[in-house]
Amino acid sequence: MFWGYFNYGAIVTLIVAICVVFFGSILGVLLAFAQRSRFRPLAWLANIYIWVFRGTPMVVQIMIAFTVMHIAAPTIQLGILDVDLSRLLPGIITISMNSGAYVSETVRAGINAVPKGQLEAAYSLGIRSGQAMRLVIMPQAIKNILPALGNEFITIVKDSSLLSTIGVMELWNGAMTVQSTTYVPLTPLLFAASYYLIMTSILTVIMQFFEKTLNKGGQHV
Repeated sequence: MFWGYFNYGAIVTLIVAICVVFFGSILGVLLAFAQRSRFRPLAWLANIYIWVFRGTPMVVQIMIAFTVMHIAAPTIQLGILDVDLSRLLPGIITISMNSGAYVSETVRAGINAVPKGQLEAAYSLGIRSGQAMRLVIMPQAIKNILPALGNEFITIVKDSSLLSTIGVMELWNGAMTVQSTTYVPLTPLLFAASYYLIMTSILTVIMQFFEKTLNKGGQHV
């Protein structure tokens, strides 16, 4: 019976992580380009955004967002878990906003790692700035960005446990439910830790595979 709390809790955790990495990556790219913008107010706003979200604890951001956001959403049944979307959605939005701040720095560093001569060569061929960034710089920068994005994915899997503070039924909250129901203090926590370790280990292997594939592809260029 109690296995469902761990199994379905792990599914909720992965759903949260996938959504956060997707939206956080999009936001991170937009913020990185905003930082590089020649329109100074836009760059200024992007820097303030990143400063705020990187300088405050995620759990505080989650609590503030849940207090401010009042999203009318139904509760869905996932196995034996009741997943309240009015709690889950603010959590995903907040963690995505937090992740975007970190991803933006990763994207910016990846772009800066590409030799400036590549951009100058593109300009000498008559390629415009936007096209040069899209066709020349970003394909090379992705090789520098992907490993860090993989690490961000793994971090989000673990950080999603903070959503238990607003009552989201993910893996950690499921473990706490089993603990309070069975009055067994340690075993549910060890099971939850094992689930997190398994998920992060699998993700690490997958990212290492993609990283090796990218490196092999680069060697043949």
